[in-house]
Amino acid sequence: MALSGPEVEKQASEEPQPGREQQSWWCLVSFLCFYGFMAQMRPGESFITPYLLGPDKNFTQTQVTNEITPVLSYSYLAVLVPVFLLTDYLCYKPVLLLQGLSYVSVWLLLLFGSTVLHMQFMEFFFSITMAARIAYSSYIFSLVPPARYQRMASYSRASVLLGVFTSSVLGQLLVTMGRVPFSTLNYISLAFLTFSLVLALFLKRPRRSLFFNRGAPVRAGAAPSELDQMNPGQAQAAGAKPGWPPAAWRDSTFVRMLRELGRVVQLPQLRLWSVWWVFNSAGYYLIVYYVHILWNVVNPTTDTTRVYNGGADAASTLLGALTSFTAGFVKIRWALWARLVIAVMTLLQAGLVFLMYKTDNIWLCYAAFVLFRGSYQFLVPIATFQIAASLSQELRALVFGINTFLATVLKTIITLIVSDKRGLGLPVHSQFLTYFVYFLLLFAAYFLAAVLVGLRHFKQSRHQPLPPAQELVSPVQEKATQDRAPLPAPADGVPAV
Repeated sequence: MALSGPEVEKQASEEPQPGREQQSWWCLVSFLCFYGFMAQMRPGESFITPYLLGPDKNFTQTQVTNEITPVLSYSYLAVLVPVFLLTDYLCYKPVLLLQGLSYVSVWLLLLFGSTVLHMQFMEFFFSITMAARIAYSSYIFSLVPPARYQRMASYSRASVLLGVFTSSVLGQLLVTMGRVPFSTLNYISLAFLTFSLVLALFLKRPRRSLFFNRGAPVRAGAAPSELDQMNPGQAQAAGAKPGWPPAAWRDSTFVRMLRELGRVVQLPQLRLWSVWWVFNSAGYYLIVYYVHILWNVVNPTTDTTRVYNGGADAASTLLGALTSFTAGFVKIRWALWARLVIAVMTLLQAGLVFLMYKTDNIWLCYAAFVLFRGSYQFLVPIATFQIAASLSQELRALVFGINTFLATVLKTIITLIVSDKRGLGLPVHSQFLTYFVYFLLLFAAYFLAAVLVGLRHFKQSRHQPLPPAQELVSPVQEKATQDRAPLPAPADGVPAV
């Protein structure tokens, strides 16, 4: 039967147009990656601590260590959950604009603030920019189909790392070779950040987000949510009696997510890498926050051209990118060796922290930090995959959000006890000795767990041989390999549970 004119037009409009779609996708990718690159162009960031301690601001080391820097941990804990919820509720773009405005506020306060209170507000706005990073990392997944998730994630991550590296190198070159003062460097950073804020105005705002904005129709090519496929009326269909909690609350997305989370949290690998994420991330960021103060103590020079903080940040970023890339090619039986690998890397981190505490050579201190950051970044993609591969998209966001929040709580508690003037108020050298003991205790716990798992597997191997070494795979894949059963059908590029 022949189609009428309107029907032909309707069918033609519904048919995909590969050329136009491909061109639109590449434009979106290019603009987003360019924005991610420009948002990292802050050449003055590596030199904030010597700028505060120098003649421009003339703060004391005690003020910076025990009054100004601790505010970053407290405010980050306060804004993390609200910004995470607003990111989804407002569909990403408004939070990216908030991040840009906060960056501009940080550098305005750095340039024109003169009191400790001004610098504490600067740390508060900087905590907002840190919490808003989730908006950029998850923004693109609401715009592109699942088949492009992996490539888009790699592009956006590469643009961010390239921006950090370029910014650090540019700052170091301007300071060392151009003899640019720190105040001028901050004006340059403010110009870059203002430009990135203007770029954020032209970002496309999605119509659909992960949790709150689910009523909008799903784009062509976007996979339906796994939680959407659950029957919201299942409890009522089974004859559940009305009462408390109300049916609308029982069947809400958040409650169903919590039920699913309670089921999947029983996976040993998920628990292991979540524990690593919480405890090691807390220690890692404490080192990152205070290492610039330590560098100023080790090398208290008044010659700004001999401050190489930007070079150390650039080298650590480059090594972190290389170790992250290398981690994807490691072949190992993660169910058996994961705890031992974590223990070895944690012992390495403890040794590097002790070297930073003990040495009086600024170059050894720089090298120890570069290796410390690279060792942490080596385990990040492994932990990310081991956690994410067993979960649906919604549960991934929830688990990563919970892990980040718990790590922030732990980091804040340690800051309050060790760094804050209302606690022990330790000088920076004593703090690094405390962090060395912290990583040493983590190593002991991981090593004991590795020994126990090794003994249990050794007993089981007498009756059942271990599977061959594998590349970076999820716990579901390892179990399927051991049982010689076919893997479940992949969804979003990872096996479904």
